Amino acid sequence: MLIIAGTITFDPAHTEALKAGATAMMAATMEEEGCQDYVFSINLSNEATIQVFEIWDTEEQLQAHFKMPHMADFQQVLAGIGITARDLAKYQVASSGPM
Repeated sequence: MLIIAGTITFDPAHTEALKAGATAMMAATMEEEGCQDYVFSINLSNEATIQVFEIWDTEEQLQAHFKMPHMADFQQVLAGIGITARDLAKYQVASSGPM
């Protein structure tokens, strides 16, 4: 299992464009094979930052995700929102369980 987590900071003047693009991206991605979770959320203490959280079954499925048409569409959205910072990490998880 893979977890992708981190933040993207952007110009808050483009929040509505980001919300629209992220909503479409999340819906399409959740239909992909191997995607367990895929969420963008606005940081409540800093509305110029979105939190990214993804869970994938395999590296191959994650790599296939990058080639999807909705990924290309979302990359265009990201190109137009004035990104000032990006801090994402990929974690390989050996096991998980309830907390």
